[in-house]
Amino acid sequence: MILYIVRHGETEWNKMGKMQGRTDISLSEDGRKLAQKTADGLKNIKFDYIFSSPLERAYETACIIKWDRDIEIVKDERLIEIGFGLYEGTVVEERKGSIAYFFDDPENYVAEKGAESYESLLARTKAFIENVLFPIEEKEPDATILISGHGALNKALFLHLLHKQLKDFWSGVYQGNCAVNKFEIKNGNVSLIEEAKYY
Repeated sequence: MILYIVRHGETEWNKMGKMQGRTDISLSEDGRKLAQKTADGLKNIKFDYIFSSPLERAYETACIIKWDRDIEIVKDERLIEIGFGLYEGTVVEERKGSIAYFFDDPENYVAEKGAESYESLLARTKAFIENVLFPIEEKEPDATILISGHGALNKALFLHLLHKQLKDFWSGVYQGNCAVNKFEIKNGNVSLIEEAKYY
């Protein structure tokens, strides 16, 4: 099974360096153009399944990549971005207090002010992999899947797929807007084929 995981296209908040989380921001015009470039790069891929975060920026990215394929985009709540609570809308560089640990020291990050914990994020992404991805791979080993997600959400998926530890959550190549990570899953074993590829 081949798995493509894309991060959504750029939003105005991405441009401003603001933390988005669950705030439902649409793609910017540049974000739509970037998603279209990604769609062009993936136009010859036959996707059997497309899954998306329910947030507009990820779903719109999935719709653009889907283009005219006769396939349903399945929104799954387990693929929603981690919530930052009252910190949403604040500039990343200005983060202070517990939110500073989110990027710099994940093991010691304590979710507060309505934010979601790493434990919660990791539990729901693990459930998605075990209850959705692996059963597809077992029944349809030649399937090709696309997931349209978010920065932290995708990193959580990578952590499980590559058996990484929480302390290494942000390790690896940065996945910018519309960057694609490609994996092969064979008999439950996962290999990273391409990391943060831009089209």
